[in-house]
Amino acid sequence: MPMAMTPSPPPSDRPRILFLGDNIQYNPDIYQRLASQFDIIHPQSADLHRPAFLQHLRDGSWGRFQAIMRPSWHTGGEMGNWDQELIELLPPSLKVYASAGAGYDWVDVVCLARHGIVYCNGAGASTEAVGDMALWHIISVFRNMTSSLLAARSVDSTQFSHAHHDLPAISYNPRGHTLGIVGLGNIGYAIAVKAYAAFGMKILYHDIVRKSSEQEEMVKAEFHPEIGSMLRKTDCLLLATPSTMGGRPFLTSEILAQLPCGSRFVNIARGSLVDEEALAEALRSGDLAAAGLDVHASEPHVNAKLATMPNVSMTCHTGGGAVETKTGFERLAMENVERVLNGQEALTPVNAHLIKELMTNGHANGHGMNGERNGTL
Repeated sequence: MPMAMTPSPPPSDRPRILFLGDNIQYNPDIYQRLASQFDIIHPQSADLHRPAFLQHLRDGSWGRFQAIMRPSWHTGGEMGNWDQELIELLPPSLKVYASAGAGYDWVDVVCLARHGIVYCNGAGASTEAVGDMALWHIISVFRNMTSSLLAARSVDSTQFSHAHHDLPAISYNPRGHTLGIVGLGNIGYAIAVKAYAAFGMKILYHDIVRKSSEQEEMVKAEFHPEIGSMLRKTDCLLLATPSTMGGRPFLTSEILAQLPCGSRFVNIARGSLVDEEALAEALRSGDLAAAGLDVHASEPHVNAKLATMPNVSMTCHTGGGAVETKTGFERLAMENVERVLNGQEALTPVNAHLIKELMTNGHANGHGMNGERNGTL
């Protein structure tokens, strides 16, 4: 089990890891390997709430730790956003912060880079689960699954008969339709593979980085460097792109206006990417036929207008919610920390390229880019 938090950790020559959140549940062997090499400090949950957490950092309660790991997404984030206020208090010894979760809109990865701290996410662990959830929402927006589900659960024979007789006239198979994906990273590409293999959908994508010709050929993907050209050809728009802290919504009334009338929308990325009022208006007017949302702008609260619409399918940000995902998050958090502290490259670095650019260009923060912190990323 992890060490209990003590106000002043005893001196040790071994690198120290600050462990945030619940105990390891799925990968005890990896944890034991980690504990054999490093001192692990495990704060109590009360010390993770922001005021207490910041004070402990100011006081140096946990010593000069070299790594932070947060292996579980549902705990360890009680202190809120990792912004400049918090990051400035981290010790100059810190090299790596490895967290569960694929998204990183809650952490200022640029600020971490200025301090020489590599941030690692749980990329890859949730790919399969999120990809499956995306397919469910794609089916839902084409086949009007929410209307059918609500009618069946109403235990009302009239509603059941209405759905049974009327929904087929406005429902379509996904096969042969065009799926436009914004962001063809690990998750976006997995969705493309699944949608192409399962439904025979035509894959279009927009990204800042183009996939290799071999990857494109596997799903017959068509690259669009200009977003507008993709939108005009899209039957179902799907967001699989990261959101950044303080970033603006991607899906606005201007973007929606470029989609063909009667198209559909699915979001398995981040709720902050969507102007939900603009989405609700497009659905109300009929410009958009349906929407599938696993993520929401004000979680855990959902938009009341969207929640009342029978052509909107909603899930509770459970796209990655599977035991396999939790197992993978744990493993990646621990293995990323282990590798960086042993002088190896991290498995899933998010901002390592920024650190290298800052070091090359001489824009490093004097506090962070010192000899103690710099390490192999």
